[in-house]
Amino acid sequence: MADEKKQRWIEGTYGKAVKKGPERRARFETTSGVPQQPVYVPSDVKPALEERLGLPGEYPFTRGVQPTMYRGRFWTMRQYAGFGSAEESNKRYHYLLKSGQTGLSVAFDLPTQMGRDSDHPRARGEVGKVGVAIDSIRDMETLLDGIPLGEVSTSMTINSTAGILLALYQAVGEKQGVAPGDLQGTIQNDILKEYAARGTYIYPPEPSLRVITDIFAYTAKVMPKWNPISISGYHIREAGSTAVQEVAFTLADGIAYVDAAVKAGLDVDAFAGRLSFFFNAHNDLLEEVAKFRAARRLWSRLMRDRFKAKDPRSMMLRFHTQTAGSMLTAQQPDNNIVRVTIQALAAVLGGTQSLHTNSRDEALGLPTEESARIALRTQQIVANESGVADIIDPLGGSWAIEAMTDEIEGRAEEYLRKIDEMGGMVHAISKGYVQREIQEAAYAWQRKVEAKEQVVVGVNAFRSDDPAVTVMKVDPAVEERQVARLQSFRRERNGTAAKQAVEAVRAAAKGTDNLMPPILAAVKAQATLGEISDALREVFGEYRETVVL
Repeated sequence: MADEKKQRWIEGTYGKAVKKGPERRARFETTSGVPQQPVYVPSDVKPALEERLGLPGEYPFTRGVQPTMYRGRFWTMRQYAGFGSAEESNKRYHYLLKSGQTGLSVAFDLPTQMGRDSDHPRARGEVGKVGVAIDSIRDMETLLDGIPLGEVSTSMTINSTAGILLALYQAVGEKQGVAPGDLQGTIQNDILKEYAARGTYIYPPEPSLRVITDIFAYTAKVMPKWNPISISGYHIREAGSTAVQEVAFTLADGIAYVDAAVKAGLDVDAFAGRLSFFFNAHNDLLEEVAKFRAARRLWSRLMRDRFKAKDPRSMMLRFHTQTAGSMLTAQQPDNNIVRVTIQALAAVLGGTQSLHTNSRDEALGLPTEESARIALRTQQIVANESGVADIIDPLGGSWAIEAMTDEIEGRAEEYLRKIDEMGGMVHAISKGYVQREIQEAAYAWQRKVEAKEQVVVGVNAFRSDDPAVTVMKVDPAVEERQVARLQSFRRERNGTAAKQAVEAVRAAAKGTDNLMPPILAAVKAQATLGEISDALREVFGEYRETVVL
């Protein structure tokens, strides 16, 4: 009946209106190419909706992983920050916590991400530029000075050197008198997306997966409140993927990690409950809400049916969200405040567990304190003034949202089938399949922008002369001071003890023992991040990128 009524409307009322005045576009679709109907009715949604929906806190978790969601407490407001020296970053963390932030999120500079000490030749010109430089336990102590690690949850965006940074964090926590079991936070620790979309890898896939599964086993036993991985779709989306590809490739990475851990002898229910995810929030509000819901439902089914998880917590897709850096524009930067607000709203309506809102000036440089405060206030206004946090999954049951959720889930499943046929995500990446899919999507988006099929306000439409914007820059002297501190640290430490500890890491890498205990011993013995990374390089080798044309 609904179908007939809609068809009569399309041929009659709607059709006549379109003939009188053509619509803005010949075709309406989401960023993933999902067609958008002019209006949705119940028959546009697949049968058995209630079964696919469930209720909050219950399988299949479409409506949220927590029974009370934001009626209990708001999502964690975790602003990503880190730049220059550990001292400067520490000041910014205290400022953000004082301003109402409820969790830390640490950005590391490229040398730290790539396992190079600040005085390494390849680190020159990059120290402290895109994050904070951490070479040693002394730097980590400075970074976290005055921050009660037993009370604050900390996220660290780090991958190849994740085990070393986790060990440094644990060592500083112990110095504060906090037991490892009481430390709370997340390390990104997602190396597969580095091969596919970002590039801060060191070792080949096989030893990298070994490091990751060692961290899974270690945290399950020693740091049970810690999330040992944040499986990241964010960077996949930033590289140009669609929303569907973001879901598919992120979950494919997750499958690879769970599979590796199970093959290493871990019980899926012993670690899967601490897995977390990291997604992007883009401009297409309705598609983004549907994306988050589809990802949650698809992951729960994968964990139950594919990996035979029995604990409901193992089936929960818990995720952090960051607003889309790639959607920020250098032109008319104040417009970014509006973009970020829409993206933050999508994340909240989609049921995120924590959120970072980008600052208006990040297309130009590191955010100023004023911009960082506006970004945090954006979250606080959405939480306290918009009303959207008072109802769980408020868009649930919307015919448009439910139809879009089904469509994204189905298209993501098709990608997963293709990847399975290739032998899994590692093989799909090694063949260049994932990289090509992302590149083609990015190219298609750029073509739309250049043809003005996709309007970007202030860039290809509604242009104006921009007033001067204050841009924060890292003082070049930061690198000189960091190098001097590092060299002083090496002179003052017990060099023999550090060398012996690094040798123990090298020996463990050659065998099968868990790598985390010797890495922890090495950072406590004042070995540097670069020294520990080099020991692993000697055993594991270095990855060479698959070139995709």
